[in-house]
Amino acid sequence: MKVPKFIRENVLLKMTSLNAPVIVTRLAISLYINRMVSIYFGEVGFNIISQIRDLLQILTSVTSLGIFNGIVKYVAEFKTDEAGRQRLFSTAFTFFLIASGVSFLLLFFGAGFVSSYLFQTEEYSWVIRVVSVVAPCIGLQRIFNGVINGLSQYKKFVKIDLISYLLGAGLTVYFVLQDQLSYVLFAIAITPIFQLGVLLFIFKSELKKYIPFRKLKMVSPMAKTLLAFSLMSFFSTVILSTLNIEIRNMITRSMSETQAGLWSAMLSLSKQYMSFSIIIFSMYVIPKFATIHNRKDFTRELKSIYKMLLPIFGTGMILVYLLRGFVMELVFPGLDHAQLEPLFKWQLIGDFIRLIAMVLAYQFITKKLVRTFIFTELLSLGLFYVFSYYLKDYYGIEGITIAHFARYVIYLVVVVYLAFRYFKRTDTPETPDQPPQAAI
Repeated sequence: MKVPKFIRENVLLKMTSLNAPVIVTRLAISLYINRMVSIYFGEVGFNIISQIRDLLQILTSVTSLGIFNGIVKYVAEFKTDEAGRQRLFSTAFTFFLIASGVSFLLLFFGAGFVSSYLFQTEEYSWVIRVVSVVAPCIGLQRIFNGVINGLSQYKKFVKIDLISYLLGAGLTVYFVLQDQLSYVLFAIAITPIFQLGVLLFIFKSELKKYIPFRKLKMVSPMAKTLLAFSLMSFFSTVILSTLNIEIRNMITRSMSETQAGLWSAMLSLSKQYMSFSIIIFSMYVIPKFATIHNRKDFTRELKSIYKMLLPIFGTGMILVYLLRGFVMELVFPGLDHAQLEPLFKWQLIGDFIRLIAMVLAYQFITKKLVRTFIFTELLSLGLFYVFSYYLKDYYGIEGITIAHFARYVIYLVVVVYLAFRYFKRTDTPETPDQPPQAAI
């Protein structure tokens, strides 16, 4: 079917239309997996599975030293500069070898400790050792994904994402139906192998073209530049996922593992509908914001993004809330609906505010406003932990989602101020980052 002209002429709309079938397919499969997990393993299963997924999310950043956004930015800038690409990928692969090697050693030999921290038992130590072996695949796949995003290869990204997801999901569903929770964790742990394999099969020729493999050296000429992105990734991914793990442990200690599983189920649903925005941010917003250096163009692009995204997400979230009873019956038939239902309101409102703020926050990444980015991330994460710690005593598990909403209200106000503060002095190229006044 031919894509309508008004979509073809709008890059954001075009990318959205290309990703829509993949998002819908992934969403349908994810909802089915959630349904099966709720039936076979209940709230406890959701808690355990969420812990391993957050560990993998941490490794997504750590094994490539968090330079994904830097690769996206500089691949877009160095498309015709082979010397620049040589410097970029020599540094990237040096980082990868060091980070993935250290990750393997820590996880393999510390498997018992990690299993006890995540699951309160050493029963899953063997799964952690599997994760340690898979760690280099995660880092390599992340670097290559950065190339795809930097080149804005939307169609190939969609194909790679869908095929690899189907393979990983198929194995996960098989073990869920076998009622083997430990092997479900195994299936989730080895999914990055499928992702890397599919990526190499589909995108191999472009990787050979844009990465000068034969000229790469074990040196890091862009270390200082890329480490800025590493620092930002550490706070946005590593600390966030670690905080999610700690929040579950806190709920388990103060309430029960069942309560932790209810929050994990709500968070899982949130991640599924928010995944659409993450793809758009990495493939469109970062490359686009990298070329904008004045307030007028930034404001114009911001309005364009909001005009396209907010009505779609807003309508979808309203529908999810109005149909929450149906959603719970469809996706979480094995969970306690009476305790899960109150979580929807606060989670959905918080996610909508988060979406608005995230678009603005990507300006900090593209302009390498490291101290500003770290300040806002620490503010968000700190608020979430403190609010959760105190509100759980008054509102139980609902207090965690109220904390989610409250922290993003404050985060949005701060991010709006800091994003436009950057352009206050400027209609010129990028200016050096200054620490935000509120941090002093």
